[in-house]
Amino acid sequence: RNFTGLGLYDRQFLDAIRKYNDPYPFIRGLIIEIGFNRVEVPYTQEKRKYGKSSFSFFSYYDYAMTGFVNQTKLPLRIAVLSGFILATFSFMVALGYFIYKVLYWDTFTVGLAPLVIGMFFFSAIQLIFTGIIGEYLGAVWTQVKNKPLVIEEERINFDHED
Repeated sequence: RNFTGLGLYDRQFLDAIRKYNDPYPFIRGLIIEIGFNRVEVPYTQEKRKYGKSSFSFFSYYDYAMTGFVNQTKLPLRIAVLSGFILATFSFMVALGYFIYKVLYWDTFTVGLAPLVIGMFFFSAIQLIFTGIIGEYLGAVWTQVKNKPLVIEEERINFDHED
């Protein structure tokens, strides 16, 4: 609650953020990702005396999505996993439908079930491939971001800078 990202940052932290070369750095996520020691200072934010915030719902949404996209590949992984789950479920239902049709072929009506099962199965296949394409795009995006592998806080027992 009331976490704004407002803070006092030292030169070392700001230099580390610059190494990320990100035009829209998500400071809240980078504070944790970089891993420097941090100290929280208790602060009570007073109510605004005049006017109101210009940060609209869409600004908050944009900020949240920037943070979400910059910090995780989870949605891509969920797409692939849900595609596999849906494909497996559709295949099992289709197999059950086929067995039922073979056993009770003389009393079984055709209906829309095969079309619906097929639609779910091919939707699952599309979801799987969309997720795989998303994984490739995520990998390319990770390489393009050019994040530093390690950010050194300090060097100990080194004679010269390398």
